Amino acid sequence: MSEVKISAETRSEFGKGAARRIRRESKVPGVVYGHGAEPAHIVLPGHELMMALKTSNVLISLDLGGKSELVIPKAVQRDALKGHLVHIDLLTVKRGEKVQVEIPVVAEGDLAPGANLLEHVLSALPVEAEATNIPESLTVSVAGLDAGDSVLAKDIKLPKGVSLDVEDDTVVLQVLAAQAEEPAADAEEAEEGAEA
Repeated sequence: MSEVKISAETRSEFGKGAARRIRRESKVPGVVYGHGAEPAHIVLPGHELMMALKTSNVLISLDLGGKSELVIPKAVQRDALKGHLVHIDLLTVKRGEKVQVEIPVVAEGDLAPGANLLEHVLSALPVEAEATNIPESLTVSVAGLDAGDSVLAKDIKLPKGVSLDVEDDTVVLQVLAAQAEEPAADAEEAEEGAEA
């Protein structure tokens, strides 16, 4: 996993008005916390942060006043309509430290022949991993699975140093039988509508 370097500034203004001014300057307000330290209120460059967040569980080397800290995104708030970054919470981490994160699950392969649907019960798997060695995603083969089959958390091969943060028997993916439409019922409804 690569580190992304971002420079941040300390924030001294608070409230909605200050946050709006920060966003108008294409910046994002945020908070850095962890390891028992006082939370630090910061301002980050919007474009650089947006690009960094394209990688899930990105490790950020944050330069704040000449001091560098390793942080990971803990909570990201976006504008509901436009999708712009509104606020971010960052968690301070240390090399070798274990953290709880969610890693996206990617399914690959073709299901058994027939009209079946693959349901992602969990789109991301909660795991515990070393902060500097968090996998970007977990790939799961669904080749040959048929209706009624499922993939449990314990069935997913995890990289070295990564452990599950959920019960072993938690369903992650399941294959559902596609529901066939009943054309006869639709035809009857159409006839009744025509008579009325």
